[in-house]
Amino acid sequence: MAVSKFSDVDEYGFKREPDFDYQSYENIMSSYLSVLTTRSMRWQKFLKSADMLKNRSKLKRFVRKGVPGSLREEVWMKTSGAKELQQQQPNLYQTLLTYEYDQEISDQIKLDLPRTFPDNIHFEEYQVSLYNVLIAFAHHNRTVGYCQGLNYIAGLLLLVTKNEVSSFWLLKVLVEDIVPLYHTKTMDNLITDIDVLSELIRLRAPDVHRHIFDLGLPWPVIATKWFICLYAEVVPTETVLRIWDCLFLEGNKILLRVGLTVVVRLRQELLETDDISTLIGLFRALDKSNVLMDCHEFMKSIFKVPGNLRRSQLDAMRQRFYSERMASKSKVS
Repeated sequence: MAVSKFSDVDEYGFKREPDFDYQSYENIMSSYLSVLTTRSMRWQKFLKSADMLKNRSKLKRFVRKGVPGSLREEVWMKTSGAKELQQQQPNLYQTLLTYEYDQEISDQIKLDLPRTFPDNIHFEEYQVSLYNVLIAFAHHNRTVGYCQGLNYIAGLLLLVTKNEVSSFWLLKVLVEDIVPLYHTKTMDNLITDIDVLSELIRLRAPDVHRHIFDLGLPWPVIATKWFICLYAEVVPTETVLRIWDCLFLEGNKILLRVGLTVVVRLRQELLETDDISTLIGLFRALDKSNVLMDCHEFMKSIFKVPGNLRRSQLDAMRQRFYSERMASKSKVS
C-alpha cells in the first residue's frame, strides 16, 4: 500500500485532492502497514489450514481485522455465499450477456459509465466490464433492473477483483441477499433502515440527533447515499473495503454500525455546526475525515461505540417503522 507523500494517486488509482492531508495519512499508514503485513501472513496460514467457513468465530475475528487486498476476491466470494451460488449455475453470467438488452436500461447504464469514478486513473479500462456486469444483472433481476448507486458498487468490485464474473456474483449477493429492497423502485428496506439509523442515533446520541433536527436536515438526505452505495464514494476507499469485508460475512447490520459510529465519533464537530449548509458540508467531506481515514481504528470502533446491536432488536425496529409507514400511506390514500 503506497504511502509516499509525493504520490497524488492512492493505491487503488484514485486521484487525491489538492488539499489532501499527506502528513496525517503518513502518520496513520506508518502503523497500518505493519498491521497489514502481519495480517497477510496470518491470513495465508488460515486459508491453507482448513475450510475457513467451518471456524466461524476465528473467521469473524480475522475479517474484522481486515482482509488483505490480494485475498479479497477469494474471501468475499466464500464468506458471502457467492462462490456456492456460482457453482450451482456456472454459466449464468455468460448466458445473461447473450440476452437481447433493454434499450432504456442500456442507455441509462451507458450514461453513468463516464460518471463512475472519473477521478480514478485506471477506471477507463474497466468501463466495458462495468457495462457488462450491470446489464447482466439487469437482465437477471428484472425487479431491480438498474439504479444509480449500483455503478459505484459494481465499479469498486471490479477494481478489487479485476474479474467480471466474480463482480457479477458479488453484486447479486449484495443486492438480493445482504441489502434486499434497497435498490428497487420503492426502496422499502432502504427507507426503513434510515428510520432505524435515526432512531439508534436518537437513543445513543440524543444531543446530536436533536441538533440535526433543529437545523432542519432530514436523515434521508444524509444517509440515502450511505446505504445506496454501501459507503462507496462516501468514505475513504480503504475504509469502504474494510466495511465490505465485514458486510459480506455479517450482513447489513454492519451498515447501521458504521452510520451510528460516524455520528458518535464526529459528535463534537457536528454539534459545532450552526447552519444547515455547514452540516451538509461536513457530511459530504467524510472521505477527508481523519477519523475515517484511519480505517483500522475506525473499524475497531464500529464494534465498540454502538454497543450491543441485537438482530432481534433491529428486526423489531424495522417492523415497527415499516408498519407505521404503511399505515400512514393507507390514511393518505
